Amino acid sequence: MILAIDTTSEFGSMALVNDAGVVGELSMHSPDGFSHVLYEHLTNFLATHNVRLTDIDCFASAAGPGSFTGVRVGLAAVKGLAEATAKPATAVSNLQALAAFGTAPLRATLLDARRGDVFGAVYNAALEPVQPEVVMKFEAWQETLPAGAEIIKGPRALAGAIGQIAWQRLQRGEVTDPALLDANYVRRSDAELFWKE
Repeated sequence: MILAIDTTSEFGSMALVNDAGVVGELSMHSPDGFSHVLYEHLTNFLATHNVRLTDIDCFASAAGPGSFTGVRVGLAAVKGLAEATAKPATAVSNLQALAAFGTAPLRATLLDARRGDVFGAVYNAALEPVQPEVVMKFEAWQETLPAGAEIIKGPRALAGAIGQIAWQRLQRGEVTDPALLDANYVRRSDAELFWKE
């Protein structure tokens, strides 16, 4: 059983995934972030599905790109839960998770990066990267897309897809020590962008 969490935007989600697919998925909305509501949602979600934390074999978090604080909240939660239960964990790119909703051989995924930019990438049907994740203006990014790439418009709730990618990684032995999980910001923080010596 995989527990997947996405808190990278104000529209978050969590999901339980096993070998049969998504067991349950909860959509969450918190414009003020998830640090103050995540564990209450988690407790209720697990109780609804009659699952205990000790039943979880692997934890998965959305790695971003997205809100800097949101990315950190999800990663910290998954790291803590995995450490507490001595289970492995993995972090999945939101752009890769979006590619799971496509059907074309080439899947172009994008997310709003604010400031008139998008986060974008291209994946194949195996959800392997074909073009790296970037942040740029939509029009400029669109011009870089390979012929035949389908632009994916996925749902807000990505935890189910994140959990399914994590399930595949668990089967291949590609999950890791939770302490090694890292964020996928793509763009530097405002503090870094505007810092002057």
